[in-house]
Amino acid sequence: MKRLQISIFLVLIFNISFTTILSAQNVLQKTDSLRVGVAGTAPFVFTEKGNPDSQGISVNIWDKIADHLQWNYQYKPYKTVNLALDALKKGEIDMVVGPVTINSDRLDHFRFSQPFYQSSLAIAYKEGQFSIWNVFKLLFSVKLLFAIGIFLIILAIVGTLLWLAERKASPDQFSAEAAKGIGTGMWLAIVTMSTTGYGDKAPVTLMGRIIAGTWMIVSIISATSMIAGIASVLTFSNFQSGDIKNIEQLNGKRVATISGSPSISFLKEYNIRINAVENLEEAIILLNNKQVDAIVYDRPQLMYYINNHKEEDLEIATAEYYQQGYGFAFPKDSKLIYNVNRTLLELAENQELAEITAEYLGK
Repeated sequence: MKRLQISIFLVLIFNISFTTILSAQNVLQKTDSLRVGVAGTAPFVFTEKGNPDSQGISVNIWDKIADHLQWNYQYKPYKTVNLALDALKKGEIDMVVGPVTINSDRLDHFRFSQPFYQSSLAIAYKEGQFSIWNVFKLLFSVKLLFAIGIFLIILAIVGTLLWLAERKASPDQFSAEAAKGIGTGMWLAIVTMSTTGYGDKAPVTLMGRIIAGTWMIVSIISATSMIAGIASVLTFSNFQSGDIKNIEQLNGKRVATISGSPSISFLKEYNIRINAVENLEEAIILLNNKQVDAIVYDRPQLMYYINNHKEEDLEIATAEYYQQGYGFAFPKDSKLIYNVNRTLLELAENQELAEITAEYLGK
């Protein structure tokens, strides 16, 4: 009986050992020659003639992880992140390295590492420049002309009422001729509103004084806000009409972004006219040629381009939208994620992730 128990125990030990060896061999096969898809834009991925040159934030972080885990791999470049994810879905590669945005839609098809970089969407635009033409455009803008037109109509109404009230009692001040009399009434309304008080014209009838008194109260309440509104249109900062501070200013304007990026759905929420292009370089060309008014795309990519092309006078708005994390993408049944996440945490704790990011984007 004891021999039977010992035999069963030995068989169990053998089965467990054999399973463990097979599992280890399986993992070894998966990590001995990983097929790593690479896609994205600077500063996360740099490619030269279709081949990654082992530079960029994403590539450098992955190199550190693979070196730490002693995994062997071979890069396979793709033109866009979406193409790389399609290849991952088909089983042509084992993972995707690059600025892959982690979102709920993609979680239906892939698993992700923890984020190695927290990004957001930003607005890039051409720096505004002072010009006489911009001044004239503001002076003859529809909004300003509309405001002046409304103001003149109100003055004409008040002037007419004053003329009707005063023309008989004060013919020396208010001419019997309608044009001259209304003009005098408008002059009195302007003098009253501005509190200049020349004293050359003044109502003498009760009705005229009631109209003038009412106009004084109304003008005191409304004139300040009206003048402030006109002044804001004519400030020097508004002469630099290219400056864009937030997404609301893009309403009705043309905006370039990258096809397949999360910025597409974000812009659609604001009903903005979208000009989708293949890459950031194409978007920059459209902006420089004034074919679009701004670019909406991931902030780090825009920052990197602007920092390295200062001669193009591009600016980036301080407003940030659609916070998003970048991670590495894996198939849903991948067994590699735990080791990758653990190593990412170690790199973050040792400040190595921050050092790699600072190398490209500054501290």
